[in-house]
Amino acid sequence: MERRRFVAGTVGALSGIALGTGAAGAAVPAARAHDPRVGEKQPRAQDRPGAEDLPRAQDWRAVPAPGSTPAAQLRHIAAAGPRLAWAVGEEARYGSRDGRALAMLWDGQAWARTDLAHLRHSRLLGVAGTCATAAWSVGMAVGTASPLLRWDGATWRESAFPGSGEQGVRLTAVAVGADRRVWAGGSRGGSTALLHGDGKTWRWLDPLPATGVTVHRVVPHPSGDVWVGGDQSIGGGWAGFVARWNGAWTVLPTVKGTRMAVSDLHPAAADDIWVVGSDLGVGGPPGRPGAAVLSHWDGKAWTRAQFGFTIGALTGIAADDQGRAAWITGWNHQDRSRGTYLRRDGSAWTVVRGPAGPAPAPYLNDVTRVPGTATYWSVGMTHDNPTPPTEAYTERLDA
Repeated sequence: MERRRFVAGTVGALSGIALGTGAAGAAVPAARAHDPRVGEKQPRAQDRPGAEDLPRAQDWRAVPAPGSTPAAQLRHIAAAGPRLAWAVGEEARYGSRDGRALAMLWDGQAWARTDLAHLRHSRLLGVAGTCATAAWSVGMAVGTASPLLRWDGATWRESAFPGSGEQGVRLTAVAVGADRRVWAGGSRGGSTALLHGDGKTWRWLDPLPATGVTVHRVVPHPSGDVWVGGDQSIGGGWAGFVARWNGAWTVLPTVKGTRMAVSDLHPAAADDIWVVGSDLGVGGPPGRPGAAVLSHWDGKAWTRAQFGFTIGALTGIAADDQGRAAWITGWNHQDRSRGTYLRRDGSAWTVVRGPAGPAPAPYLNDVTRVPGTATYWSVGMTHDNPTPPTEAYTERLDA
């Protein structure tokens, strides 16, 4: 599935953006094996169509992240409060060479690297947590290592579950509900399903009634429903996939596209769902930029929304304190000198540029709100080329 991601995670990607080739990530479309942008000349700001007209988010600022071994990125972030957040990804990866897992911890003052020398993981794909004792991550495990990790207050430790260590068992996305119960999307025995548990007891739920599905995001809803987003192989391509679990599966019509993947979703209600992703389409050189996708489900059909640019990707969605979709992270192929966001302004989405800072061409993989505040975090990488000297990168919006 890694072929499905355009740049790095989510992906990011599907769980963040993937660097090079390998197995699928969570929560963001899979990266292609070759990136034609490597060595590509960056357009000057004055050459980017309409760049000078876009709003700038003066309150978004770059926040220093600890040094990482290029090529590196943060794919996913979760915040439990102003003084506790986790970000995960990968480092030391280039081309087809596997890297190693990367994790960072926010303590209210600064980001610090988490020592993962004891783990056998080439990358971490997703992270979720509500407090210091209820935080989980999933990753690409090597050998018989468990792809499910639990935060012990200082680092990430492997956690056993039914099927852990079995060949072909993968977990690609994870979420923690308000009740602290864990939901992980993955596959076992050739079927895609949710793994559900309380940290001690785990069980696989009924498989999805669909084949060829990779889950990139899992989103528990306050109603008790659990939503998943990803992609489904159809013929020679794939389409965006969304489904709901409430004791049984309900699969929505696919989000149409030739090579379309849902990297994140925000289900405000069963008839009010936003999804983001990218559609690589057909033709052109391998790995060419795709079309950024923002679609809305009204209970009857998907409708594509317009938002100011077309070529690029949208990667993550965060809600405000009222549960309304508020901010989206992405990448704009025609304006790469700053991060790209979409901000919800009433019924419309407005393109907002991130800060000018140490990242020459940032690619943002994910965004989240800090609970109980109007603060948002985004994570990604310093360049949109998945090669050295790309490093992990974070931005923050304080109300």
